Amino acid sequence: MQTIELSPLSKAWLIDIDGTIFQHNGYLNGADQLLPGVAEFFNDLPSTDKIILLTARRQQFKDSTLAALTHHGIRYDSVLFDMPLGERILINDTKPSGLQTAYAINVARDAGLGQISAALKIVDK
Repeated sequence: MQTIELSPLSKAWLIDIDGTIFQHNGYLNGADQLLPGVAEFFNDLPSTDKIILLTARRQQFKDSTLAALTHHGIRYDSVLFDMPLGERILINDTKPSGLQTAYAINVARDAGLGQISAALKIVDK
């Protein structure tokens, strides 16, 4: 098991929607289906943390996407639509104490978040 040790400070989570929270492109085939472990993952996030969801979905799907998130009990602070299809790059500074302030985790498409806990204990597969 790979573990990333996190500080007790509040965090900002940037999480993709399709293939991570909901089945990839499921919204184009009828309805968004919640992937395994997603509800548990979001329930474990501290209430002081900020959650920013990212998606390449176009604005025309905003209302249905927000309704699906609400229906499945997925909390968020902001959703950014019309994101590019390519890589997402996070750049942040290291604190003077040496605390690393940026991490990236890639999960297999449609695998869900069952292999990750809010403490970021990641099961190697």
